[in-house]
Amino acid sequence: MDTDRTGPHLDRRLLLKGAALAAVPSALLPATRATGQEAVDYPPAEWQPAYSGNYTSSTRPGSYTVDRVIIHVTEETYADTLAIFRDPQRQVSAHYVVRSADGHVAQCVREADIAWHAGNWGYNTRSIGIEHEGWEDQPAYFTDALYEQSARLTAAICARYGIPRDREHIIGHYQVPGTDHTDPGPAWDWVRYIRLVNVA
Repeated sequence: MDTDRTGPHLDRRLLLKGAALAAVPSALLPATRATGQEAVDYPPAEWQPAYSGNYTSSTRPGSYTVDRVIIHVTEETYADTLAIFRDPQRQVSAHYVVRSADGHVAQCVREADIAWHAGNWGYNTRSIGIEHEGWEDQPAYFTDALYEQSARLTAAICARYGIPRDREHIIGHYQVPGTDHTDPGPAWDWVRYIRLVNVA
């Protein structure tokens, strides 16, 4: 029998306190602070993270200058787009997704990181990608709420990085060199959108 009692020993009272604490529902415990990964870059947005293998971790703007916003249309529903970004097999992401019905914004990739949205590495490194729920050939998806909330988001991004609020720096996916995409398509009202960005 081991009679050495110089090492640590368990106090019965502490064990009982620990067991009691473990039985307390987490909802009754004090809230913990959100980690940096859960914080969003655009405060009105909801954090809906993409799978970590669907984008490249970075330290922008230190590692790469951010000087573009690229406008996309999902060709999917809002919910399906978020699911695609979470799918390890898809190898695609964007920084933000804007819902058609109410303009709700989800952030999927931190702005410091490089989302895989443009199909061109150089453009991915220097841009923030914003997906918009809908289909190019169904302009009913481009609601007032979608335009207004997206324009506010783009204006905030432009202010954060000193990006001019013009068509040279706020571009469609179709303008990315080497792309085979046509979004946001001919139904996207660029004149209206740039005006909204500039008054936001």
